Amino acid sequence: MKGKSQLTTLCYIEKEDSYLMLHRIKKEHDINKDKWIGIGGHFEENESPEECLLREAKEETGLTLTSWKFRGLVTFLSDQWQTEYMCLYTASAFEGELIPCDEGELCWVKKTDLGKLNLWKGDLIFLKLLAEDAPFFSLKLRYEGDELKECVLDGKKMEAGDFLMSRQNSME
Repeated sequence: MKGKSQLTTLCYIEKEDSYLMLHRIKKEHDINKDKWIGIGGHFEENESPEECLLREAKEETGLTLTSWKFRGLVTFLSDQWQTEYMCLYTASAFEGELIPCDEGELCWVKKTDLGKLNLWKGDLIFLKLLAEDAPFFSLKLRYEGDELKECVLDGKKMEAGDFLMSRQNSME
């Protein structure tokens, strides 16, 4: 396989009323620099989504996930990077102890405080869907630079105001 796969996983590990978040501050050339995201990464050759999820969770956190759920498929389009297809998970149980992450700082953040973090605007949309326990969804997000320009949920285009308002409403 040449270069990195455009298939990725992202997982929000839950503990009580919080998610384990990664503040991406350690890599110099990082598309997510200074952003807060869940944990995850690119598929390796011949991996299934679950194999990638479990490997990335162990590598980035030291935790072994024991219960997880595939929540949605997110398609990212951008004028600055290749299209990415992300398998979105939540995990409700794990074993082990947190280890330092070489990609940033790991921190448990209350779900009600997520909207206060420096997140991608599109992340607010899928975090809201997770909070609402939405059934499996397909979300397409198109960016120009850091600006979210288009959002399509389950094949239906959302109006700009719908997703821009998500910042105020998503985590209340």
